[in-house]
Amino acid sequence: MSALLQTAQTESDTQPALRNLGKAITRSAVPPLDLRAYYDMLFAAHGPQHWWPGRTPFEIIVGAILVQNTSWTNVARAIENLRRAKLLNPRAIENVPAPRLARLIRSSGYFRQKTKKLKNFVRFLRREYQGSLAKMFRAPTAALRDQLLAVIGIGPETADSILLYAGEHPVFVIDAYTRRMLGRHGLAPAKLGYEDIRQLFELNLAPDATLYNEFHALIVHTGKHFCRPREPRCGECPLRWFLPEPNFLAVPVDAKPVAQSGVRGALRPLWVSSKAERTAAAT
Repeated sequence: MSALLQTAQTESDTQPALRNLGKAITRSAVPPLDLRAYYDMLFAAHGPQHWWPGRTPFEIIVGAILVQNTSWTNVARAIENLRRAKLLNPRAIENVPAPRLARLIRSSGYFRQKTKKLKNFVRFLRREYQGSLAKMFRAPTAALRDQLLAVIGIGPETADSILLYAGEHPVFVIDAYTRRMLGRHGLAPAKLGYEDIRQLFELNLAPDATLYNEFHALIVHTGKHFCRPREPRCGECPLRWFLPEPNFLAVPVDAKPVAQSGVRGALRPLWVSSKAERTAAAT
């Protein structure tokens, strides 16, 4: 690897040298399913994401239900409405009249359906765990996941978000951002099912809720800012050298390699394009 870095430093003014170096890194340094290397590169580039936003586990659960088919900005407005109304606890959600609850969460969209989903969850919590989230999250992960999936209105992504972000259970959350990244990197076919993709992560990463939390948040950040559905910014993405061969053409001409330690215990190049980025990466 040191020889590769030296080569890049002497020939980095030419696009072919950069392209060849990237190919060598991808083929020899990062195995196809070395998902930890993906995490390490994203964390080195973007740092901790402090996700999921929420003051309590119940608020996180409410957010996980409300964010279905909408943006977080719309959810944040709905949660603030619930906070001002002092309704961010299971008993209050169960007791509040449905029309009032629907008005308060209207900004999240599909507010009537989401009102039913919130009501369904808190009734489940009372019936199975006497209204206690602490008791619920002490249940074994697999059993609790099955229970959550049986609640009308809670699908796999929502259930896994509840388990991971509110309960700190080691379950990887799969969403559109994750599918897009895997597809563009040739790691999973487009039609691969949710459970298969979840197993792809959980079988190739240590069962660590903190790791899963941060990794998923970093994927979301990457999907929003780089791996976008239209006009993706592959040439600026920290994962660009892990892309299949044709996508190396997207790397900026002025990209420079900077040695980045702490990635799988070895040196990796962190590619940056601007002088400011190179200065920041080197400090």
